[in-house]
Amino acid sequence: MSNSKYDIIIIGAGPAGLSAGIYSARAGLKTMILEKGIPGGTAAMTDLIENYPGFSDGIKGMELGLKMRQQGERFGVKIINAEARSIVKAEKGFIIKTSSQDYTGDCVIVATGSSPKALNIPGEKELLGRGVSYCATCDGPLFKNRDIAVIGCGNSGLQEGRFLLNFARSITFVEFLPYITADKILQEGFKDEKRVRFFLESEVLSIQGQGSVEAIRIRNRKTNKEEVIPVTGVFIYIGLIPNSQVVHELLDLDREGFIITNERLETSVPGIFAAGDVRAKRYRQIVIACSEGAIAALNAYHYLRG
Repeated sequence: MSNSKYDIIIIGAGPAGLSAGIYSARAGLKTMILEKGIPGGTAAMTDLIENYPGFSDGIKGMELGLKMRQQGERFGVKIINAEARSIVKAEKGFIIKTSSQDYTGDCVIVATGSSPKALNIPGEKELLGRGVSYCATCDGPLFKNRDIAVIGCGNSGLQEGRFLLNFARSITFVEFLPYITADKILQEGFKDEKRVRFFLESEVLSIQGQGSVEAIRIRNRKTNKEEVIPVTGVFIYIGLIPNSQVVHELLDLDREGFIITNERLETSVPGIFAAGDVRAKRYRQIVIACSEGAIAALNAYHYLRG
């Protein structure tokens, strides 16, 4: 297997990884990004991003990811479509092992992001791709004039629910908490919408259907009353889990699996930094991920320069 040497290897081409790539390449460092999916990360699957600075009318997630990629490549960032399997300490730097080739980097920035959290209820796994989805942008058009459910009333749930209203006949929102957690401006967007209804302080017990989604069974957590609601699609937005498997035996993680760093975004292993949604922190937003990518790259540069 061949070996390619870089100053900095970034794992993950979401907003944090792409931002890190732009900063490190502009600093004159030989930079590579490994990405197993499409550049842009989870943000690329968002229909409309309205809170990223510089775009007064909002911007499509896929478009923002493409612009970031093009900007990085303009400064010399090499983006390779491959999945990082493990990180091994070398005599100098680190070896990143992928399924096809090994790469050596003096410094590593882990920006692998996060993935949607599952409900782990009966029917969810069995009906995935047959009515159960975690991506409105990917699957929303399949539910034209259908009754669907959105699980979770945080920012992601309401933002993607607004997109789904372009296709669906009606949306039933189910929220575990007794209140909606999404930003006020997102809540206002549903104020006069007659095609939606909200079941707060409720949990989904199961997703029902033979071959495809036919209904959800929910329970009101206050009254214990159960109800079956006919729907043909279920979109789940209940939180995120970190994509930290590549470093789970190498770095210090918190109890949920997020990477622990200091304010310089250094991890427990010198020479490895972490940025974006895979890092242990309170807030996860695209603009924060971008700033962390820049911080990680700047500190990596100073690390390499001693």
